[in-house]
Amino acid sequence: MKEDVVIHKKKPLFPISQELHKYLHTYQREAKLPLGYADLMNFQESIPLVDKHGKDTLWETPIYPSYDIDRIHKGLKKIYAMLNTSGNLHIVEHKYIDRIDYCTFGNTHPFRVRIVNRLNDVYDYFYVKKADASRIYGLELEHTLSPNDVNYLVDHTTLVEEHIAGIPGDVFPQKYMLKIEYNPIRIAKEFVKFNERCLIMLLGDMRSYNFVWQITPDFDDFQFRIRCIDFDQQFYEGNRRVYMPQFFKENYPYVKLAMEHLTDKTVWQYQQEERSMLIHRIRSERHRLAHLRDVANRHPLSTEANIMELKKGLADHYKNKLYLKCNSMVDIVELNIKNVIRQVL
Repeated sequence: MKEDVVIHKKKPLFPISQELHKYLHTYQREAKLPLGYADLMNFQESIPLVDKHGKDTLWETPIYPSYDIDRIHKGLKKIYAMLNTSGNLHIVEHKYIDRIDYCTFGNTHPFRVRIVNRLNDVYDYFYVKKADASRIYGLELEHTLSPNDVNYLVDHTTLVEEHIAGIPGDVFPQKYMLKIEYNPIRIAKEFVKFNERCLIMLLGDMRSYNFVWQITPDFDDFQFRIRCIDFDQQFYEGNRRVYMPQFFKENYPYVKLAMEHLTDKTVWQYQQEERSMLIHRIRSERHRLAHLRDVANRHPLSTEANIMELKKGLADHYKNKLYLKCNSMVDIVELNIKNVIRQVL
């Protein structure tokens, strides 16, 4: 592990182009929502949200005008139904909005909505955010190229996302990773595969608090999967290490675990496994990926300086001068995919 990666500037939000709107409509990602992000910003004050131990969570709970609460809550319930059951309102008949939280950090300043079933007190979350084109491209690449499905809706400048359940990546090493019943090799293997996938897809800033762990008991062991929950840094930065989770200091416990339990040969094997799985996904989603590529290539999503830095960095990393011919971040992702196909087949 070399020097830590630092992101010095916050990435700007990119507007959704008309071509991207058409793409979203084609793949049923676009919807006419009863509320927009601007509606949830209609509050004058808020109170800090603390956890059960009294620690500040860095989220706030907005206080809305009494005359507007009913409209906001009804709209949010309808959005939840649209996100989960294509708008079937029967599923929210016995649900109520328990809390709305607002995050003042991060690029999209999200609202987190907690919705509760009054029949059994089971709750769920979803998020309302500022729509950002590069984040949407990240969500689409995650949906098509990773083993994970992603559920979201877009309405002009508003983005609604489902909650991705799991153990936060910064909590996992402290409370779970060293449990005797968990196989450390399986955990290290998943981190290696996640690292490989992020670099190919150019998904950046995967520090431990930007992904979660999902644990599935198998008949004789536990299976582990990392799911990213933040797509704000999709192919924007020029430093290639931004797209390699191994270089963030927050992820050192996982790097240390891999160094202790894996050899160079097994690391290479797991990287090849991930590349082979990518090929299956690329084949099944090739038309959608081509459509996404064509749309994204008409949209400036980074700076010329970042593109130049990244293609030089990857040309050196992969010992492949073809990267120097790339004209955009999308070209780089496409070349990454082509290289996966060439190396595995």
